[in-house]
Amino acid sequence: MRTAEPERSRSPRVLGAPHPLLAPHLARRHTGFVERTRPRHLVIPASATVSVVVKLRDSAHRPDAFVAGPHHAYLQPEGECAASYVEVRLGPLAGYTLLGVPLNALRGRTVDLRDLLGADARPLAERLREARTWPRRFEILDELLLARLDGGPRPSPEVVRVLQLIAATGGAARIGRLAREVGWSHKHLITRFTQQVGLTPKAAARLARFDRVLRRLERPGAPGWERIAAEAGYADQSHLVREFRAFTGGTPTAYAHRR
Repeated sequence: MRTAEPERSRSPRVLGAPHPLLAPHLARRHTGFVERTRPRHLVIPASATVSVVVKLRDSAHRPDAFVAGPHHAYLQPEGECAASYVEVRLGPLAGYTLLGVPLNALRGRTVDLRDLLGADARPLAERLREARTWPRRFEILDELLLARLDGGPRPSPEVVRVLQLIAATGGAARIGRLAREVGWSHKHLITRFTQQVGLTPKAAARLARFDRVLRRLERPGAPGWERIAAEAGYADQSHLVREFRAFTGGTPTAYAHRR
């Protein structure tokens, strides 16, 4: 399940392949954001992923290393982003294992990485800043995450199955049916799913449906918005516009133009 790339993705980037054992747990490759001469304020679209960010240059806002939890609406963090930083995007459920905390506690929040990982996180920013190359920085991140991979809590098979069904149906499956599919009550599914994913099943389904729209836009010859809305299961075009505003802070046309 993906979501829209944030505005910062337009800045120069360096991409790195994660360790093969980590790759299934990540939403995308390791990303390094190269220094810019012009400050940038962020608009971060809604996402079921968890971002681990380490600054390579100091800035006035947010800790040197922090975690941005999943969020079901777009965010506009205070102040400018750092001139250069490294980001790891953990997929749904991976944050639960690699960070070792209930993800509903991180929903919509920015948390100092040291508050979550303790001593493991303290020298991270210094080591990344001292590294001379991007590949070495990505290796350091791999070392940290691999050390936590085996010891973290594992998501329930039922939650994994429900998340798979939400993605496979593009968010169309009813939550009650998904609960019956895994043998849980509706209430129990919401509780466990929210704990391990950070969003409710309904919010995850909305993001999965929205992801179908984004994928359709990436293919050549995209049809008009009314047809895109119908293919993705929206009631009408105005429904899709409302979701675009809720998830990205802008209109479909503005998003398409940026892409």
